[in-house]
Amino acid sequence: MTDNNLGKPLTYADAGVDVQAGDDAVELMKSAVTATHSGRVLGGFGGFAGMWDATPLTSYRRPVLTTSTDGVGTKVAIAQAMDIHDTIGQDLVGMVVDDIVVVGAKPLFMTDYIATGKVVAERVADIVRGIANGCKLADTALIGGETAEHPGLLAPEEYDVAGAVTGVVEGNEILGPERVRKGDVVIAMESSGAHSNGFSLLRSIVTSRDWSWDQHIEEFGRSLGEELLEPTRIYTQTCLNLIDELNGDGKFALRGFSHVTGGGLAANLARVLPQGTMATIDRSTWALPPVFSVMAEAGQVPQADLERTLNLGVGMVAVVAPESADSALTWLNANSMTSWQIGTVGALTQDAAAAGDDFIQGAKGVDGGGVLLHGAYAQ
Repeated sequence: MTDNNLGKPLTYADAGVDVQAGDDAVELMKSAVTATHSGRVLGGFGGFAGMWDATPLTSYRRPVLTTSTDGVGTKVAIAQAMDIHDTIGQDLVGMVVDDIVVVGAKPLFMTDYIATGKVVAERVADIVRGIANGCKLADTALIGGETAEHPGLLAPEEYDVAGAVTGVVEGNEILGPERVRKGDVVIAMESSGAHSNGFSLLRSIVTSRDWSWDQHIEEFGRSLGEELLEPTRIYTQTCLNLIDELNGDGKFALRGFSHVTGGGLAANLARVLPQGTMATIDRSTWALPPVFSVMAEAGQVPQADLERTLNLGVGMVAVVAPESADSALTWLNANSMTSWQIGTVGALTQDAAAAGDDFIQGAKGVDGGGVLLHGAYAQ
């Protein structure tokens, strides 16, 4: 045997992994996780595998399973700097559940993964409580997860989070580009802030201005860090209820949704439009919320870069039949979702590309429709 020159045996704890801290974290998060469970979750808490009773799917004629996986990106750096960890989990849930609702899918269950340099039980429990809260908002079960301690790979205070969700939609009720028609109306749903995209840009602005996260910003009415940590709005239940409101009796007045994440409004909307069509979006229909206008001015960020990086106040978009636009708007606003018409869908024009940065087509590998932004944002 090789002498380790330490004079004592090496343990897992000596290597930087605290098994007891992991067990403590599990105990602290247990009640929050089980609060998301219903009778469909089998096996209880802490098993090797999460189990979900799929009997409800037998009522579907052609159940199509959907899935999405994502993280929160560099927003976690602000949570770590502020030592506020109970909101980042809702961001994680929002990033995945609102991707699958775009096709009309109901989320069924979710799993999470947390990697950290050192397991601090209270911090991990805060993160998972945030995930559980997001799952409750989305009416989905958190049925499993993993917390991994990676000393030497991550600093003790560092962590990253990821998650995946599984959902289901009836095969003949899937929403998407094939349902969109010329003349359809584009409706915006208000975001709660920056959500979970563009934080590398936002953090660069803060660094360039030598601002501190606890610095009070008058326009925000709170600290910079608190404003940027505002959790992602979860649209799942609103979208599913709007489908029920508009698509009864075999109608498909609700054509589809677009979740405005990385790439901004135009790039994500273009993904859900069919070839040969173009959505014309009027910027004058809304004003940039302070979190975007203040940061844009502070960093002197070009408008085109802002629009391809941040959601700028629109977190979800619905495309609806023109005869149902008024009823959709009335229902959304009556149900605590500030919404407004931002544009319409028409034919793709040959001269659209001449608009330069104001026109986007073929975003994120999808050869779909185009989006033309025009006008100036309201003041």
